[in-house]
Amino acid sequence: MSGAPAPLLLPTDPLPAHDRVLVCGVTGIGKSTLCRAVSTRLGLPYTELDRLHWGPNWTPRAEFERDVSAIAASDRWVSELQYLGSGVGMHLAQRGQLLLWLDYPRRIARARLVRRTIARSIGRREVWPGTGNVEPPLWHALTDEDHLLRWEARTHRKWRENYIPRLRSELPGLRVMRFGHPRETTRFLAAL
Repeated sequence: MSGAPAPLLLPTDPLPAHDRVLVCGVTGIGKSTLCRAVSTRLGLPYTELDRLHWGPNWTPRAEFERDVSAIAASDRWVSELQYLGSGVGMHLAQRGQLLLWLDYPRRIARARLVRRTIARSIGRREVWPGTGNVEPPLWHALTDEDHLLRWEARTHRKWRENYIPRLRSELPGLRVMRFGHPRETTRFLAAL
């Protein structure tokens, strides 16, 4: 550890170095959407981690960790910060410069995930074209312990209580900008 972490940035603060940008938050909060917007506005290549992780039939890809390490080693990128439990996400965190943390109230996070889950489940369209991966039927939320709706309920507080304090302690050079409401994110993007 190389000193105390820098204070959390507000969306209205000046933007620090941002060639390697991460976006974090709970499942379904809008990480990929924000990554695409940041990619477009800042001209940074975007790689969606879930697309890299999941192969056909929801099978984890053997090359996932190698692919994430290659992205982390490059000079410019934007990506979601995920897979910290397996350690893979730390490859990106250790190289990241700016972490955009979507820390919205649970009612907003849950509503976004429910809308997305229903649309994907009813539409039965592939989550990532070419993989054959589609959202399971809605009734799976009642029987599958790892269904995204149940996963979100179990993990909503992890970013605030575990991951953000750990990242700020272990990686004091990673600047963290917290967004407490979608309005802040919209204003931030408009100013980029």
